[in-house]
Amino acid sequence: MPVTLPIPPPPAEPRGPFIKRFTRDECRFLEQHGLVDPEGYELIQGVLVAKMSKNQPHNRVLSHINLWLVRIFGERVAVEPGIDVSPEDTPTSHPEPDMVVLTHPIDEIPGAIRPSDISMIAEVSDASLTFDLDDKARLYARAAIPEYWVLDVRNQRIIVHRNPGSGVYQSITAYSGDETIATLAAPDNTIPVRDLIY
Repeated sequence: MPVTLPIPPPPAEPRGPFIKRFTRDECRFLEQHGLVDPEGYELIQGVLVAKMSKNQPHNRVLSHINLWLVRIFGERVAVEPGIDVSPEDTPTSHPEPDMVVLTHPIDEIPGAIRPSDISMIAEVSDASLTFDLDDKARLYARAAIPEYWVLDVRNQRIIVHRNPGSGVYQSITAYSGDETIATLAAPDNTIPVRDLIY
């Protein structure tokens, strides 16, 4: 039976030494001058977050979710695209989710992918689970992304976030084992969780 999870409390304000927060424009400058490798990080709330190396379990789950989503949505699926988020977050955040289901094929989107272009986001999570469930969930909720899945590799479950409001997802449910799951955009296309995460 799916398990409803509590909404996480707001994050505490960071304490300690001064932390330099970057903007997207500053990051472009650093990239252009060879000071930062754009493939090695993503910008989240002004912080350059190193991308985790993908191990075999991560790659296997990523392959499963990709094949299933492409079978349903075809050219509406994008792999690791950079996306815009809410207007207040976009200047200091440029997330690159593992998988994005778009409202229409990517070739029909002129320019940046905006929240209104997105039906669903999926992140395959191993070592980054806390970050994906907290920082990224809040970022996507503030952007009003309708649905956000975290495929929790270590615990073999999928945590589904829905109903964004007031800067958080109001519904957070964990599915595991033989429980079936479907996206809001294609509710009739169900699949057992173990087919994606095991």
